[in-house]
Amino acid sequence: MPRHDASLWHSLRPWLALLGERRRRLILGALLMGLTLVSAIGLLALSGWFITATAMAGLLLAMGISATLDVYVPGGGIRFFAVTRTVSRYLERLYNHDIVLRLLADLRSRLFSVLSGLDAHTLSRRRASDWLNRLTADIDILDSLYLRLLAPALVALLAILGLAGFLALWAPRAGLAIGALLLLGWLWLTLGQARLGMAASRRQVGDLEQLRGRLIEQLQGLAELEAYRSLADHRARLAEIEARLYRDQRRLGRRVALGNALASLVVGLGMLLSLWLAAEAWSAGLLSGPLTVMMPLAVLAISEALAPLPAAFTWLGATRGAAERLNALEAQQGETAPENAFVRLPAGALSVTLADVTLTHADALVPALVEVSLGLAAGERLALCGASGAGKSSLAGLLTRQLRPQGGEVRLGGVALAAWPESALTKRVALLTQQTDLFDDTLAANLRVGDPEAGESRLWRVLAMVELADWALALPRGLDTCVGEGGKRLSGGQSRRLALARLLLCEPDLVVLDEPFAGLDADTAGRLATRLDEWLADRTVIYLVHQLGEVVDPPGIDRCLTLRSGRLCTNGQDVSG
Repeated sequence: MPRHDASLWHSLRPWLALLGERRRRLILGALLMGLTLVSAIGLLALSGWFITATAMAGLLLAMGISATLDVYVPGGGIRFFAVTRTVSRYLERLYNHDIVLRLLADLRSRLFSVLSGLDAHTLSRRRASDWLNRLTADIDILDSLYLRLLAPALVALLAILGLAGFLALWAPRAGLAIGALLLLGWLWLTLGQARLGMAASRRQVGDLEQLRGRLIEQLQGLAELEAYRSLADHRARLAEIEARLYRDQRRLGRRVALGNALASLVVGLGMLLSLWLAAEAWSAGLLSGPLTVMMPLAVLAISEALAPLPAAFTWLGATRGAAERLNALEAQQGETAPENAFVRLPAGALSVTLADVTLTHADALVPALVEVSLGLAAGERLALCGASGAGKSSLAGLLTRQLRPQGGEVRLGGVALAAWPESALTKRVALLTQQTDLFDDTLAANLRVGDPEAGESRLWRVLAMVELADWALALPRGLDTCVGEGGKRLSGGQSRRLALARLLLCEPDLVVLDEPFAGLDADTAGRLATRLDEWLADRTVIYLVHQLGEVVDPPGIDRCLTLRSGRLCTNGQDVSG
């Protein structure tokens, strides 16, 4: 797990690398931002020059002195900068917000991949609200990394260097002095403000998570808190977190205000300094009057680049805190074989071996499995019986590497489970859990979780196998019918059979079926069992059931074993044909 005092670079490096995958789009977005700023500087500087030159030409004519002034070129330039600034601002906002939405998708995809690699022990240590907080709040904080931090700071720095070079063309002393002053201001508005707000903004991330979590606890457990007279204490803790948040927000607000004041002060001092140095050059005959006015106005326009920096960098600690929390998730992923590792895996049905396996769930008082040893030959079918809590689901979690044992070894096909690449394991081992997980999408999309390349004819075939084809065919939209959030538009039996159909689209070599006929009537279960028997041919199968003979016995069982309180206590009887 990353150290709490890990450097800022160490915390942000993985996410900067993710941004680097879209570097071309990010560079184009920054160029649009720079074009907007250059247009703003050009508009104000050229307007100041033109107004001054026009006034001086008018004075000379009023004094009877011949004077000429080309109004078309500078007038066209002013219109060009005005239009360019408007168009580039619009395009920059449109394009950069599109980039941010793409980056959010990248960040959430990365987080989903991290969560999918966490075992059940790690996932169970936190509430669903905590994971949701990381998926929403933390990711939303990280999306500012480009749009509010990196791009504006870089564009402002380049604009300062460009402005200093531009002023140096007319008055070298003014260019050097203005450049040095603005660079010092830029350093403070970025690094200085980040240092001032780092601790408080970093705390905000954790405090907000605590506030959300405790608020959800209070709403969900209001009756229990009231019954045990703990509601007042719970509210007091909420008030304490809120007070801490308000205190840090006020502190950060004052520091942002300080940064804004310093930004205005730097720009104001820069204007005065440029006016003074330009006036000296004018008195020495080195500058014309219009150029003397143009220089401080050009410095004034740089305020557009400096203004966003104080607020963004004062809250840099929040971005760092969010990155650290997400990095910690990646560090909690278990060690597995890399996808390109060469591991000789056996073909066909997989044997299963558990040797003295002990498993204890997070914060559990007793082990879920205690020194379980089990051997299952390739192609064999085992019925593992046991009451709720006996350890059946824990064993299934071990075989799919959702859980990791504290002792002993698990081998599939003679290969240590930890050595299996993730892609091979997910392809060759299939698990039907008691909980049916369906997405708020179409029937076809939910089925294609089992095989993304499955054609429509194959989808209808597996639906027919679970006796849902006629029902789906009668629907107005057929396979394009949405099942609702969590499959709420389906009955419990339909959801169960849809999950089974999804499993039938896989081509696994080891199949673990946890109560496959739960929620089905005996007649339907009997017909499904017959079809399932054909599909399971030449595969290794483990049935997890409470006891045999409840509804319909799983087909083709070779052996029956029993788990009781995490111990394999009997071999049962051979029930093969």
